Amino acid sequence: MYQDKTLVCKDCGKEFVFTAGEQEFYASRGFENEPQRCKACRDARKNATRGQREMYTATCASCGAEARVPFKPREDRPVYCSECYAKMKDAQ
Repeated sequence: MYQDKTLVCKDCGKEFVFTAGEQEFYASRGFENEPQRCKACRDARKNATRGQREMYTATCASCGAEARVPFKPREDRPVYCSECYAKMKDAQ
């Protein structure tokens, strides 16, 4: 029913493909308009409005290494570095 369409990004002017699967997804969500930006420009636009996250320094409760986290650590909750967090998640 749907066929791939080649569209032109309104930001960068490059061509991109609006796939049949994407068209089906848009239709299932009730979206009536085709995308006007390529994926790279959509992502850049999303990230520009988000802003930078404030990062905090904490000590890993497992190995004692310094960890950078996007939330303010609390003394009553353990904080783990990326490696220890991944190990814990894999063990579950």
